[in-house]
Amino acid sequence: MLLKVYLDMCCYNRPYDDQSQLKISIETQSKLYIQNLIKDGKLDLVTSYMLRYECSKNPFAMRRNTIFEFINKYTYAYVGIDHKSLIEKKAYEIMNTGIKFKDASHVASAIFANCEYFISTDIRLLKYKSNEIKMVNPVDFIREVGEN
Repeated sequence: MLLKVYLDMCCYNRPYDDQSQLKISIETQSKLYIQNLIKDGKLDLVTSYMLRYECSKNPFAMRRNTIFEFINKYTYAYVGIDHKSLIEKKAYEIMNTGIKFKDASHVASAIFANCEYFISTDIRLLKYKSNEIKMVNPVDFIREVGEN
């Protein structure tokens, strides 16, 4: 069985950030490497209704379409709106630690789908700790898991 991973929206948007900053460039390369592992069938990608909602709000059509194309093609498991009440219940628990609703919904969706890893570039969100899922940035994920 492959590792299940959930990438949040800031992770998908990382390649579109200012690459002149070394930290951003390294995170981008790591994120693209993770996407290649997904494409090569070495990781299972989990997505959710919250990810689709956030992506739909991206004002840049090319970015929005590129992200949708990837998640539509490579999603292994999808946490749909039919699970919204369960996801929101868990999200509200997570929010008690200071995490905002959309971020908490992403984490709750990943936990609901039994993902081993939640991958984000959001430093504030990565401060959330849980025994239910490992919270990492793309660089740490590569360092820990490599090619599986």
